[in-house]
Amino acid sequence: MKFRYITFIFATLFCSYIMAQKIISNESKLNNGMKTLSGEYHYRKMELVSGFLFTPDGKFEFYYSYGASDRNATGTYHIEGDTLKLKSDKKGEHDFAVDKQGKKSGFITIKINSPDAYLASSVLCMCIIDGIEHKYFADNNGLIETNITSCDKIFVQHLLFPDVFTQISKEKFDNNYFELSLLPSLQQVSFKYIDFIIKDDVITCYPNYFLPFEDIEFVKE
Repeated sequence: MKFRYITFIFATLFCSYIMAQKIISNESKLNNGMKTLSGEYHYRKMELVSGFLFTPDGKFEFYYSYGASDRNATGTYHIEGDTLKLKSDKKGEHDFAVDKQGKKSGFITIKINSPDAYLASSVLCMCIIDGIEHKYFADNNGLIETNITSCDKIFVQHLLFPDVFTQISKEKFDNNYFELSLLPSLQQVSFKYIDFIIKDDVITCYPNYFLPFEDIEFVKE
């Protein structure tokens, strides 16, 4: 009886030891496999002021100030090799809401509804026909008048708060008149389709819809 009791105690302790070793091993693999960042990275060129704050738990904050455009973002990140991928809390391709649409005689026309005339006039429309881009800009009244009666797809982008183009047309549509409003998320950045490269204490990326210039560098401070 005593032998069975000792055997049971030994088996229990041995199983506990094995489970503990597996947990330690899994945690070690996780920590070794996950790269993280910690600290602030700033862009200090021209009159543009911008930067990131990264925390080891995989989260980031972003700020950007350039002229009349102040932007921000929060979200999570992960690192694959030397590539930094950001997942913003903002969902990309959703900067405009379609308030009204219909079919009228004439060319494709888009009206931007906003109490701020400056914001309404700073919108780019891109119509796609057989894979070719046709670009049109809003006038001072927020009206976009094209010279085409139909197209395959319609996208819009705000020029003061550029992000991924928002598609306002469905795959098959025959409407040629749209009224749009600006969504509150316009000021935030989605970082969709933008990958950053990490080298030492510098984060870089290629020119893109949000940062359309060369030599983009965020340096750790």
